[in-house]
Amino acid sequence: MNDLEDFLQESPLEALAPSGYHIALRVGFAFPEVEHNTFPRAWIETYTQSGFMLHDPVIRWIYDNVGTISWSQVAGADARGVLQVARTYDLAFGAVVSMRDEEETGIRSFGNFARADREFTADELAMLQDLVIDLHARTRPPQSLTSAELKTLELLGTGLLMKEIAYQLGISESAVKQRLANAKVKMSARTTTQAVLQATQLGWI
Repeated sequence: MNDLEDFLQESPLEALAPSGYHIALRVGFAFPEVEHNTFPRAWIETYTQSGFMLHDPVIRWIYDNVGTISWSQVAGADARGVLQVARTYDLAFGAVVSMRDEEETGIRSFGNFARADREFTADELAMLQDLVIDLHARTRPPQSLTSAELKTLELLGTGLLMKEIAYQLGISESAVKQRLANAKVKMSARTTTQAVLQATQLGWI
Protein backbone atom coordinates (compact mmCIF):
# COMPACT_ATOMS: atom_id res chain seq x y z
CA MET A 1 0.00 0.00 0.00
CA ASN A 2 2.83 2.39 0.79
CA ASP A 3 4.28 1.82 -2.68
CA LEU A 4 0.92 2.72 -4.21
CA GLU A 5 0.59 5.86 -2.11
CA ASP A 6 4.12 6.91 -3.07
CA PHE A 7 3.29 6.33 -6.73
CA LEU A 8 0.10 8.41 -6.48
CA GLN A 9 1.91 11.26 -4.74
CA GLU A 10 4.51 11.35 -7.50
CA SER A 11 1.89 11.19 -10.25
CA PRO A 12 0.29 14.29 -11.88
CA LEU A 13 -3.10 13.44 -10.37
CA GLU A 14 -3.26 16.39 -8.00
CA ALA A 15 -2.83 18.78 -10.92
CA LEU A 16 -5.10 16.83 -13.26
CA ALA A 17 -7.92 16.35 -10.74
CA PRO A 18 -7.59 19.17 -8.18
CA SER A 19 -11.12 18.61 -6.86
CA GLY A 20 -10.38 14.97 -6.05
CA TYR A 21 -10.49 11.48 -7.45
CA HIS A 22 -11.58 7.95 -6.62
CA ILE A 23 -9.56 5.02 -7.90
CA ALA A 24 -10.81 1.47 -7.36
CA LEU A 25 -8.45 -1.31 -8.41
CA ARG A 26 -9.19 -4.95 -9.12
CA VAL A 27 -12.92 -4.79 -8.43
CA GLY A 28 -14.42 -8.28 -8.39
CA PHE A 29 -17.96 -9.18 -7.40
CA ALA A 30 -18.52 -5.99 -5.44
CA PHE A 31 -15.49 -4.56 -3.69
CA PRO A 32 -12.06 -3.38 -4.87
CA GLU A 33 -8.88 -4.95 -3.54
CA VAL A 34 -7.30 -1.49 -3.41
CA GLU A 35 -9.05 1.86 -3.20
CA HIS A 36 -7.90 5.49 -2.94
CA ASN A 37 -10.41 8.32 -2.55
CA THR A 38 -9.50 12.01 -2.27
CA PHE A 39 -12.94 13.47 -2.97
CA PRO A 40 -14.10 16.00 -0.34
CA ARG A 41 -15.12 14.27 2.87
CA ALA A 42 -18.44 16.14 2.88
CA TRP A 43 -19.23 14.83 -0.62
CA ILE A 44 -18.33 11.27 0.34
CA GLU A 45 -20.68 11.49 3.34
CA THR A 46 -23.51 12.97 1.27
CA TYR A 47 -22.97 10.39 -1.49
CA THR A 48 -23.04 7.53 1.02
CA GLN A 49 -25.92 8.74 3.16
CA SER A 50 -28.07 9.53 0.11
CA GLY A 51 -27.44 6.13 -1.47
CA PHE A 52 -26.25 7.83 -4.65
CA MET A 53 -24.17 4.89 -5.87
CA LEU A 54 -27.26 2.97 -6.96
CA HIS A 55 -28.45 5.96 -9.00
CA ASP A 56 -25.15 7.43 -10.23
CA PRO A 57 -25.06 7.47 -14.06
CA VAL A 58 -21.25 7.56 -13.95
CA ILE A 59 -21.11 4.31 -11.96
CA ARG A 60 -23.57 2.73 -14.40
CA TRP A 61 -21.31 3.76 -17.28
CA ILE A 62 -18.25 2.30 -15.53
CA TYR A 63 -19.84 -1.15 -15.21
CA ASP A 64 -21.29 -1.14 -18.72
CA ASN A 65 -18.26 0.15 -20.64
CA VAL A 66 -14.50 0.27 -21.00
CA GLY A 67 -12.51 3.30 -22.06
CA THR A 68 -12.75 6.95 -21.07
CA ILE A 69 -15.50 9.55 -21.04
CA SER A 70 -16.29 12.94 -19.57
CA TRP A 71 -19.16 13.21 -17.12
CA SER A 72 -20.94 15.61 -19.48
CA GLN A 73 -20.99 12.91 -22.18
CA VAL A 74 -22.40 10.15 -19.99
CA ALA A 75 -25.83 9.26 -21.31
CA GLY A 76 -28.57 7.98 -19.07
CA ALA A 77 -31.03 9.18 -16.53
CA ASP A 78 -29.90 10.99 -13.41
CA ALA A 79 -33.23 11.07 -11.62
CA ARG A 80 -31.62 11.78 -8.25
CA GLY A 81 -29.54 14.61 -9.68
CA VAL A 82 -26.27 13.09 -8.50
CA LEU A 83 -24.10 15.12 -10.85
CA GLN A 84 -25.96 18.32 -10.04
CA VAL A 85 -25.40 17.80 -6.32
CA ALA A 86 -21.73 17.03 -7.02
CA ARG A 87 -21.35 20.53 -8.46
CA THR A 88 -22.07 22.03 -5.04
CA TYR A 89 -18.88 20.33 -3.81
CA ASP A 90 -16.69 21.79 -6.61
CA LEU A 91 -17.07 18.59 -8.62
CA ALA A 92 -18.35 20.37 -11.72
CA PHE A 93 -16.36 18.60 -14.43
CA GLY A 94 -15.38 14.96 -14.37
CA ALA A 95 -13.71 12.19 -16.29
CA VAL A 96 -13.95 8.44 -15.97
CA VAL A 97 -11.67 5.57 -16.90
CA SER A 98 -12.91 1.99 -16.86
CA MET A 99 -10.96 -1.12 -17.82
CA ARG A 100 -11.36 -4.89 -17.64
CA ASP A 101 -8.57 -7.34 -16.94
CA GLU A 102 -7.96 -9.39 -20.09
CA GLU A 103 -6.49 -12.28 -18.11
CA GLU A 104 -8.89 -12.45 -15.16
CA THR A 105 -12.57 -12.63 -16.05
CA GLY A 106 -14.80 -10.37 -14.01
CA ILE A 107 -12.00 -8.15 -12.68
CA ARG A 108 -11.99 -4.45 -13.53
CA SER A 109 -10.41 -1.22 -12.33
CA PHE A 110 -11.70 2.31 -12.69
CA GLY A 111 -10.93 5.90 -11.87
CA ASN A 112 -13.28 8.82 -11.38
CA PHE A 113 -11.65 12.27 -11.53
CA ALA A 114 -12.99 15.78 -10.98
CA ARG A 115 -12.16 19.44 -11.25
CA ALA A 116 -14.12 22.66 -10.78
CA ASP A 117 -12.86 24.87 -13.61
CA ARG A 118 -13.10 23.12 -16.99
CA GLU A 119 -13.59 19.91 -18.95
CA PHE A 120 -10.73 17.42 -19.21
CA THR A 121 -8.88 17.52 -22.52
CA ALA A 122 -8.41 14.49 -24.78
CA ASP A 123 -4.73 14.36 -23.81
CA GLU A 124 -5.64 14.41 -20.13
CA LEU A 125 -8.15 11.59 -20.62
CA ALA A 126 -5.39 9.56 -22.27
CA MET A 127 -3.03 10.28 -19.38
CA LEU A 128 -5.64 9.20 -16.84
CA GLN A 129 -6.33 6.02 -18.78
CA ASP A 130 -2.62 5.16 -18.86
CA LEU A 131 -2.42 5.83 -15.13
CA VAL A 132 -5.30 3.48 -14.27
CA ILE A 133 -3.89 0.75 -16.50
CA ASP A 134 -0.50 1.15 -14.81
CA LEU A 135 -2.02 1.02 -11.33
CA HIS A 136 -4.05 -2.06 -12.25
CA ALA A 137 -0.88 -3.81 -13.37
CA ARG A 138 0.97 -2.79 -10.21
CA THR A 139 -1.70 -4.40 -8.02
CA ARG A 140 -1.93 -7.65 -9.99
CA PRO A 141 -1.54 -10.58 -7.59
CA PRO A 142 2.04 -11.84 -7.45
CA GLN A 143 3.07 -15.06 -9.13
CA SER A 144 2.00 -18.05 -7.11
CA LEU A 145 4.05 -19.06 -4.11
CA THR A 146 4.92 -22.70 -3.49
CA SER A 147 3.20 -24.55 -0.67
CA ALA A 148 6.55 -24.59 1.18
CA GLU A 149 6.92 -20.82 0.88
CA LEU A 150 3.35 -20.28 2.06
CA LYS A 151 3.83 -22.59 5.04
CA THR A 152 7.00 -20.73 6.00
CA LEU A 153 5.20 -17.36 5.79
CA GLU A 154 2.33 -18.77 7.84
CA LEU A 155 4.67 -19.93 10.61
CA LEU A 156 6.52 -16.62 10.58
CA GLY A 157 3.18 -14.88 10.97
CA THR A 158 2.54 -16.79 14.20
CA GLY A 159 5.60 -15.17 15.75
CA LEU A 160 8.00 -18.09 15.54
CA LEU A 161 11.72 -17.41 15.23
CA MET A 162 13.75 -18.65 12.25
CA LYS A 163 15.28 -21.52 14.23
CA GLU A 164 11.84 -22.51 15.52
CA ILE A 165 10.42 -22.55 12.00
CA ALA A 166 13.41 -24.59 10.81
CA TYR A 167 12.89 -27.12 13.62
CA GLN A 168 9.15 -27.42 12.97
CA LEU A 169 9.65 -27.92 9.22
CA GLY A 170 12.70 -30.14 9.62
CA ILE A 171 14.92 -27.95 7.46
CA SER A 172 17.91 -25.68 8.02
CA GLU A 173 17.65 -22.01 8.97
CA SER A 174 19.29 -21.12 5.65
CA ALA A 175 16.50 -23.00 3.84
CA VAL A 176 13.93 -21.01 5.83
CA LYS A 177 15.66 -17.75 4.88
CA GLN A 178 15.76 -18.79 1.22
CA ARG A 179 12.03 -19.59 1.18
CA LEU A 180 11.26 -16.21 2.73
CA ALA A 181 13.57 -14.45 0.28
CA ASN A 182 11.83 -16.17 -2.63
CA ALA A 183 8.42 -15.15 -1.28
CA LYS A 184 9.53 -11.53 -0.88
CA VAL A 185 10.74 -11.36 -4.48
CA LYS A 186 7.58 -12.94 -5.89
CA MET A 187 5.37 -10.58 -3.87
CA SER A 188 7.53 -7.48 -4.42
CA ALA A 189 7.59 -7.07 -0.65
CA ARG A 190 10.21 -4.97 1.09
CA THR A 191 10.28 -7.10 4.22
CA THR A 192 9.16 -10.55 5.33
CA THR A 193 6.60 -8.85 7.57
CA GLN A 194 5.10 -7.15 4.53
CA ALA A 195 5.07 -10.47 2.67
CA VAL A 196 3.19 -12.11 5.55
CA LEU A 197 0.69 -9.24 5.61
CA GLN A 198 0.08 -9.41 1.86
CA ALA A 199 -0.33 -13.19 1.90
CA THR A 200 -2.81 -12.85 4.76
CA GLN A 201 -4.80 -10.13 2.95
CA LEU A 202 -4.93 -12.30 -0.18
CA GLY A 203 -6.26 -15.19 1.89
CA TRP A 204 -3.29 -17.40 1.10
CA ILE A 205 -2.43 -18.07 4.75
